[in-house]
Amino acid sequence: MQVKRALISVSNKTGLVDFAQGLAELGVEIISTGGTAKTLREAGVPVVYISEVTGFPEILDGRVKTLHPNVHGGILAMRTEEHLRQLTQYKITPIDLVVVNLYPFRETIAKPHVSLEDAIENIDIGGPTMVRAAAKNHAYVGIVVNPQRYGEVLAALKERGELSAKLRLALAREAFAHTASYDTAIANYLGQVTDDEIFRPEFNLSFVKAQELRYGENPHQRAAFYRDPAISGPCIANARQLHGKELSYNNILDANSALELVREFSEPSAVIIKHNNPCGTATAESLVAAYQRALEADPVSAFGGIVAVNGILDGATAAEMSRIFLEAIIAPDFTGEALEILTKKANLRLLTTGELIEQTKDVLEVRKVNGGLLVQEADRLVLNMDELKVVTERQPSAEELKDLLFAMTVVKHVKSNAIVLGKAGQIIGVGAGQMNRVGSARIAFEQAGDKAQGAVLASDAFFPFRDTVDEAAKAGIKAIIQPGGSIRDEESIQACNEHGIAMVFTGMRHFKH
Repeated sequence: MQVKRALISVSNKTGLVDFAQGLAELGVEIISTGGTAKTLREAGVPVVYISEVTGFPEILDGRVKTLHPNVHGGILAMRTEEHLRQLTQYKITPIDLVVVNLYPFRETIAKPHVSLEDAIENIDIGGPTMVRAAAKNHAYVGIVVNPQRYGEVLAALKERGELSAKLRLALAREAFAHTASYDTAIANYLGQVTDDEIFRPEFNLSFVKAQELRYGENPHQRAAFYRDPAISGPCIANARQLHGKELSYNNILDANSALELVREFSEPSAVIIKHNNPCGTATAESLVAAYQRALEADPVSAFGGIVAVNGILDGATAAEMSRIFLEAIIAPDFTGEALEILTKKANLRLLTTGELIEQTKDVLEVRKVNGGLLVQEADRLVLNMDELKVVTERQPSAEELKDLLFAMTVVKHVKSNAIVLGKAGQIIGVGAGQMNRVGSARIAFEQAGDKAQGAVLASDAFFPFRDTVDEAAKAGIKAIIQPGGSIRDEESIQACNEHGIAMVFTGMRHFKH
């Protein structure tokens, strides 16, 4: 169908004037509302105010302006003999193109201390109604909700004078996705302000595509990365890439794991992630020392890993990092000297998050299974000294207690069954993802070697038998932290007493599957 008449009413005015001028030059009559009409008139674009079409003024502070048969009849009419006869009977002119995007609800609720009243006022009513009407009638009407489509739509109209059926269908799909996402944002916001229940009868998700990826975990799997526009603050989804190749599926998973672990620490810290497990983690008085100590833990596994630090990455740290092959480095920021050093590696991905001042409000973890979703609260509980219960005859020293908390912080980021060995703010051995706990422990002891002498051990879950304690004693472990709760806890406690090992219970398990 030829486009003779367009209705334009947009909140996001990006590209608006150029697009409307292009339509006007093609002889398209433009109907518009409120601020959109004012913007176009000021730019010299001929506009018919919506009240001239409806024969009724905008009322109720603009709440009612397009909800009228002269508008929706023009949008919803099929170009059949009967519908056209009714349009003529009621003196309604068809509308061939609808260009609408909605009140900035997400932007409004993202503001600090926004009131419920302000949020409600930014719920669009007429806009979604026009969008849905035009999308339903896409066989005859074009619907544009995305300013990035303006160029494509203008090009099609200049070439053919109409929009192809294929393009109208694609625009309709985009329109319904636009209103669905909008309604999801509203429903989720109202859920947050009306009750404390996070697991409601329905679970609505709305994400926007950030980028397509070359492939997924493996080359035969297609993949893309979507971000939640409602989440602000430092996180992998909001990180800005400064340099290097495009991030891959696995890069994003590992960078997220690295960032979520390193942000747990307040002192200068570095984390090295390989295959979604930390192969090195350390704290120190400086970032360069923290990175060096993290690398010492497992330099073999660190090759091709992803590094995260919790402070501004300086030249000295960058120089150390440049000595080995890394896939990506993520930091709150980079100094000029650091960028000069690291950008010499063409493919090294550099990401900046901004200061890691606080965690985001993304409190849920979602995992897809065949036919459904598993949803849980993120594991963000932090232990402190007061919550530890010493259950052995030997009391841990103050230094051991500090290392126990450090190792337990790391172990919750390691795949279960998980064992982490730590000493003086440095991870020296990691056992991850084994089918039994003693197997994970033996891997960690082998990795640590002689460094295990005088170190501490953290376990993500209780010991079902005393075997892990006995192996720890052989390796030279002096203190153990674990949740407790096994029916055989007394056996493990007795083993610790026999070997002179201090053991503390946390009462908090940290499985990570």
